[in-house]
Amino acid sequence: MDRIPLCVAAGLLAFGTTARAATFSFVSDPFAGTDVLTTPGRQIVGGETFISFSIGADVFVLETEAFGVGDQVLFANDLVENLPPADVNVIVLRTTDNDGDPGTPFGAGNAANLIANQVTSPGPGFFVYFNSGLDLPRLVYSTDLGDNTADLKVLARMTNLVGQSDALAAFTAANFTIVPEPAPPLLLAVSGALWGWRLRRGAGPR
Repeated sequence: MDRIPLCVAAGLLAFGTTARAATFSFVSDPFAGTDVLTTPGRQIVGGETFISFSIGADVFVLETEAFGVGDQVLFANDLVENLPPADVNVIVLRTTDNDGDPGTPFGAGNAANLIANQVTSPGPGFFVYFNSGLDLPRLVYSTDLGDNTADLKVLARMTNLVGQSDALAAFTAANFTIVPEPAPPLLLAVSGALWGWRLRRGAGPR
């Protein structure tokens, strides 16, 4: 039986388990080319990517340096009053009819304010919330989850989840990963290792 080197096998296993899933990578400066970070007050930047996201399989890939976050997903999915005040950098915010002003569409700023009122530990992070005006979930980056003046960049809107606010409860930490560098080079490294192993096998005795 042919034996695959352990490092290659591990890479193939990781790749195989996600081969049927889609990954949505965000690996660049969210405010590049703008004066958002030097403009007083909160700035909310749209222009997000429209995606179809399967909660049961798909993954958001987020890059450490681009967003200034650590290399570990610290996840919470709950109503705002149940969110942890610290040690969290990815939040799925589930809301009720009493959250915010019922006469005002619930947007990214409203969600960020609710989170900032609960989170007491400063630091950048991400949150998913359900936009009532668009009737779908969005993924948002905040420069500081604990600050109600922090700048926000909407990264993605999940167009296949229109009208499915209850779907937010299904998100888990497995839907998010934080990488130290963009995912494609990692995949290329695994592919290169496999190709090199195959070449060495072909060059050796048969």
